[in-house]
Amino acid sequence: MDGITNPPIDQLLDAAGSKYSLVLYAAKRARQINAYYSQLGEGLLEYVGPLVETYVHEKPLSIALREINEGLLTIENLEPVAPEANAGE
Repeated sequence: MDGITNPPIDQLLDAAGSKYSLVLYAAKRARQINAYYSQLGEGLLEYVGPLVETYVHEKPLSIALREINEGLLTIENLEPVAPEANAGE
């Protein structure tokens, strides 16, 4: 387990495009992974679990960063799109 230094930040930025996008993208996926582990005991399967092999005591954010680096996730536009002016007129 290497932590934040592996995968290298430069590779992650190439995948996400910007630091801002990377933070939002990784945080959202980490929340999904955390929710997946939380719901396992309840028998619910609303969220997708880790897509990479995980290690004991590995944090969801580290798992999310490895998934991003390995290209297992697709990035959708995370920034809100401004509504068109005069759209309904």
